[in-house]
Amino acid sequence: MRTQAALAALALCGTLALTACNGDDEAGAPGSPASPAVSAPATATASPSAAASPSSAPSKKPAPTATSSATPAGTKKPPAPGSTCDHKMPISPDEVAVYRYTPEGGVHSLIIKHGNWGCAAPGMDAAPFETVGKETFLNIAEDAKITAVTPIVASPVSQPITLQQLIDWLIAHPNQGRVFRYHLDSEGVIDWMDQQYTS
Repeated sequence: MRTQAALAALALCGTLALTACNGDDEAGAPGSPASPAVSAPATATASPSAAASPSSAPSKKPAPTATSSATPAGTKKPPAPGSTCDHKMPISPDEVAVYRYTPEGGVHSLIIKHGNWGCAAPGMDAAPFETVGKETFLNIAEDAKITAVTPIVASPVSQPITLQQLIDWLIAHPNQGRVFRYHLDSEGVIDWMDQQYTS
């Protein structure tokens, strides 16, 4: 009796053990009531409406091009006849109007006047040299380098001449006041002169 009861109890435990194991497998199977629903992870997708459309961006219009009726740079309106300019040049330190020649004192001397440049009149090619003060003398060296233009020579481009050529012209055409740029040597004597074009 005891042996049979022990065998029956052992068989019952084996049956219970098998049933419990099968129950666990079924609980984990998909679709069983005990299995929790697994949801797929949510993925963020941008919809076309969420993206900024060209119409939603602030519109920028091109700035209007400025138009000016001003005179272009580098051009100047010609002065009206009879008008005067609005500046006065200072006395030129190295330009004089030459009027005559004199050999007084045994040296070559030019009779000159200092001055400044005025304003060109309408239709004139160059501004006038306006003299101031009294006539004075400037000694010039025998070998001074001299260049001249029209009317002393027949050329609008500077041409070299000798002192004698200048003297001859001044004697033949006194008091014309032709303008020369000049330079003095260490002794205060003119060592070069360059005639300025004054039309």
